[in-house]
Amino acid sequence: MKQKICVVTGTRAEYGLLSLLLHKIKKSNSFELQIIATGMHLSPEFGSTYIEIEKEGFKIDRKVEILLSADTASSISKSIGLGCIGFAEAFENLAPDLLLVLGDRYEILSAAISALIFRIPICHIHGGELTEGAYDDAIRHSITKMSAIHFVAAEEYRNRVIQLGESPQHVYEVGGLGVDTILNLPLLSLEDLERELNFKFGKRNLLITYHPETMASEDPSNQFSELLLALKKLENTNFIFTYPNSDTGGRKIIKMIDDFVGKNKNARSFVSLGQTKYFSCIRYVDAVVGNSSSGLLEVPSFKKGTINIGDRQKGRLRAKSVIDVPCDSDSIYNGILEIYSKEFQAHLSETTNPYGLGNASDQILQKLMSLNFSDFKSKKFYDLSFEVIQ
Repeated sequence: MKQKICVVTGTRAEYGLLSLLLHKIKKSNSFELQIIATGMHLSPEFGSTYIEIEKEGFKIDRKVEILLSADTASSISKSIGLGCIGFAEAFENLAPDLLLVLGDRYEILSAAISALIFRIPICHIHGGELTEGAYDDAIRHSITKMSAIHFVAAEEYRNRVIQLGESPQHVYEVGGLGVDTILNLPLLSLEDLERELNFKFGKRNLLITYHPETMASEDPSNQFSELLLALKKLENTNFIFTYPNSDTGGRKIIKMIDDFVGKNKNARSFVSLGQTKYFSCIRYVDAVVGNSSSGLLEVPSFKKGTINIGDRQKGRLRAKSVIDVPCDSDSIYNGILEIYSKEFQAHLSETTNPYGLGNASDQILQKLMSLNFSDFKSKKFYDLSFEVIQ
């Protein structure tokens, strides 16, 4: 009998990282794939991106509605509670043998809590990373502690997961799934991309991806205004904006993006580009500006620069193609100028992505095929005071 793997995805970025692995699991003779879509995937405001999952040939087994029409701390806390209720009902009906999740979103926290109570073993991908400027950091480590099988992107992250008390025997370094996707995804030509976006690339082009810095005391809209001030100083430059996630303060940023685009003909915004158009944009723009994890995990594989703003990604491994700047307009502007400098451009070709060279999805699939998931219904705390990391 096939073991049932249930995958939960709540955002377009999350699904983009998982999609190649999902295709491999679906084709495997060893597993029955179950998919639960939740969070932003189900929201028309954020593009109803569950449709993209279905267009790729996947069946969505359950849709768990959790988002409220607000992005306050209260509403997101309530969404986590709604998620626990919704996932409890889904797991009771689907009865999976393993829950497979990626990352650090609050939607995934709800799924992990429910799976823990149902004694469904959890496999966690991209654990051990740090993002000190967002509450996602604590969520990620919480999911790690509820999980029994771990696939991490780098040795440093493997060590950190073990430091959290997880057995080294079941913490596997495979690299980043984003790199894997880039190497296997056919990208659009510039002409096709311009037609898809209804947008003409110019002499200089930047992709802007900015999310609320949820651990900051300052209002996210004040921080984002510094980025917009920096962009206004640039000449002969086009801007492609992607909307932020449904985090605290995200709707204010969306309104500011819409206002900026409405006043500047050289700018366009998109609720969701999807992974093909998103990665194609990275291929043709000069750099990515903002604070998205993509700027650190995937952009270096394109040999393109990243302006990483503020503390949201503080603690993550980064390539030499990443320029870290504080969240003020002058620093952001000067960082962008550095991207275009001859010295910086000359070194881009030497960029090495610290998140690996690809093949993560194959490694994950092969390891899962070797495991009996029922062996992971309980686990012991691995205490570093008694043993040394192997």
